[in-house]
Amino acid sequence: MEQDDKKITDFLKSKDKVNEYNPILKALWYDGNGDWEKAHDQVDSMDGKDAARIHAYLHRKEGDQWNADYWYRRAGDSRPELTLVEEWKMLLAQFLL
Repeated sequence: MEQDDKKITDFLKSKDKVNEYNPILKALWYDGNGDWEKAHDQVDSMDGKDAARIHAYLHRKEGDQWNADYWYRRAGDSRPELTLVEEWKMLLAQFLL
């Protein structure tokens, strides 16, 4: 667990590398650093289940549950029974760690 926490901290502090990340990781990076709008911009016009999954999380975080559920369905998933922090960490682990 400590190793994952260090990876998360390193990821969030990686401002010099953010431009090298794919849009999925950029979205998680921006969201993790408090910029929901920039995070949303990364996946807003993307197709595919991975982008839809991030999009779902972001709309859940925004409080737009109807829209979030739409994007969860597009991702082939359903809203998880996790806190937003737990979901963010799960997504980061899925796409980075």
